[in-house]
Amino acid sequence: MTTSFSYRPLAKAITAVLAAALLLPATVAAQNGTVLTLGTVQARSAAERELSARSVFTSVDLIGGDVLQPQKVDHSWELLMNAPGVQVTQFKMGTDAGRFSFRGFNGEGRINAVKLLIDGIPSNDNSGGMPYLDAVFPLDIAALEIVRGTNDARYGLHAIAGDVNVLTRQGGNDGQLSITAGSFGTQDVQLAKGFESGAWSQNYFVGWRTSDGERDHAEGTQRSFAGKWFYTDPDGRWRAGLTSRYYKNAALEAGYLSYPEVQANPTQSPAYARDDRSEREAVQTAVHIDGALGSDWSWNAKGYQNDYRNQRWVTFTAGGAQQERFNDETHRGLILNTTWRPDSRLAEFVLDAGVDGQWQDNTARRYRTVARERQATLRDWDYALDTRGAYVQVVIRPMEALKIVPAYRVDRVYGDFHTVATGLRAPVYDYGLIKQPKLSVSYDLSPTTVAYANWGRTFQIGSGNGAYRTQLNDLAPSLNEGWEAGMKWAPVQGLQTRIAYWEQRASDEVATVLGVNGVVGANEVGNVGQTLRRGWDAQLTWQASAQWRAWAAYSRQKAVIEVPDASAPQTRGRQIENVPNWLASAGVDYAPTADWAFSAWGNGQGDYFVERTNTLGRYGGYALLNLSATYRLDARNSLALQLKNATDRFYVYAWYDSGSSGYSPGDGRALYLSWTREL
Repeated sequence: MTTSFSYRPLAKAITAVLAAALLLPATVAAQNGTVLTLGTVQARSAAERELSARSVFTSVDLIGGDVLQPQKVDHSWELLMNAPGVQVTQFKMGTDAGRFSFRGFNGEGRINAVKLLIDGIPSNDNSGGMPYLDAVFPLDIAALEIVRGTNDARYGLHAIAGDVNVLTRQGGNDGQLSITAGSFGTQDVQLAKGFESGAWSQNYFVGWRTSDGERDHAEGTQRSFAGKWFYTDPDGRWRAGLTSRYYKNAALEAGYLSYPEVQANPTQSPAYARDDRSEREAVQTAVHIDGALGSDWSWNAKGYQNDYRNQRWVTFTAGGAQQERFNDETHRGLILNTTWRPDSRLAEFVLDAGVDGQWQDNTARRYRTVARERQATLRDWDYALDTRGAYVQVVIRPMEALKIVPAYRVDRVYGDFHTVATGLRAPVYDYGLIKQPKLSVSYDLSPTTVAYANWGRTFQIGSGNGAYRTQLNDLAPSLNEGWEAGMKWAPVQGLQTRIAYWEQRASDEVATVLGVNGVVGANEVGNVGQTLRRGWDAQLTWQASAQWRAWAAYSRQKAVIEVPDASAPQTRGRQIENVPNWLASAGVDYAPTADWAFSAWGNGQGDYFVERTNTLGRYGGYALLNLSATYRLDARNSLALQLKNATDRFYVYAWYDSGSSGYSPGDGRALYLSWTREL
């Protein structure tokens, strides 16, 4: 794989900002630097000593719990529809219902490019999927922290295009009970409660959700429980805590339709899917410790174990055979971090460094089945994938207006692969030391305007058996090099706008071949080639008054194969599948009195090609509108009526793989009534 890149994009982006720094007088920009915030984000505990992403990186979005918690969704990844520049892919199939992605990557599962964290704990599966996100129901979410781009040095594996940290409720003595009933036989109960007394704090969450689904044969039931227990030293020198989360989902699968079928009757389920169903279980347990060393040093440590099990019986097409797909993964990890804030003649100087490791034990099995009875073994894999990483970054503010954040990260990958049926064993490719330099710069052009730029390198390796030496020669990792330049403008209090242009190149991108059945000798990963993703984002949030709030975001993006794999020359210059060329979201909240609140919000995306030669047409575009009204009965009780897809817009998710295709319709108009009680 090619590993060299030109530094000219970096030079162009940084030069523009530094030129402004030299030509304009130093000023202090208002409204939180380059970060864009939607809703209310509560300050985290002062005892949390980690360096916040919002104080370091230049392309950060925060979405507060007051925006997320009231929403009626079947799965929490749907909440990312509110996030600017984020593509949400909806399979609507049992436990594998959907994913989110951004920066020109899709959510198909071929390339999972976003690092997911829950309260700072890595929460991707081996392939980069996000099964643990379903375990966090909306009422338990305090905020979403989204870092887009390649300049975050804290994370390595899966952080190809950026990362998302889901921050859940912590501390306090408040709580809420929410009960919802509505369309498609939906019933939803969520209870979140905190207890804090002296040095001890406890938080609990219980969630239960069941639905028949709009389509036939789509019933599902989800259960979640979470607990947090923290003790803070009375002198504030250290804090320790335990967090645990359990989730289970059992669901039927409605099955994919042909396009004529989905147009004729989108609620039907094909006969061949009558025996398809799935069950998923996820457990996440972590220990958190942090403390201070004198007035300058702080540190934190996290140890965790993630357990994920998914059993799925699925038939993709009428002519295909049913498969049983079984995954059992246990990931253990350790994260250590320290931050030094010395007295300095500079306006600010912070040194941040960390090390991390993850040890994966994975099992992946597939069987050909008939009515869920096993007929033949297609895949029988046991494999370990271990990672070690370290980073250092420095926040340098030589004057109040200018912030420079150079960073460097290195990763190393270890592991071995075993095909049980044949006895085949293979070590992980010798990827070597994966080096990832990064740089972020911002300059306050005026009290209302900030210019910024960033550049960085991330990496990708194969998933499943694609990370192991099943051929004679070693492979280098695919290096992703990206840059961004933008400007944030906050002309008046409460109004924030941001516009940015970005590019990201991959040296030799690889993608999971979803149609491979795991027969002996088959490789689950195929080479795509050298790729270029680029686009621009425009965003606005406006808290006009206590009664009015509005937001809007629009993104253009294009993902192109510049140099294809030798086996697919016809893909040169073509667009990568399932990547729409535009994404948009917008909303407005209005509270005319203390008792009434009204909201309208929506999101949309353009059509996309379904395969890399771009010859089979475009699908998947939509624009959806949602409405809600909330009435406060008294100081503790409220009722909310929410109308999803208010215009009853028809839309589909479409896929193509290995000569087959399928279509899954989105939900039509749906109405939900919720009662919420403050505890």
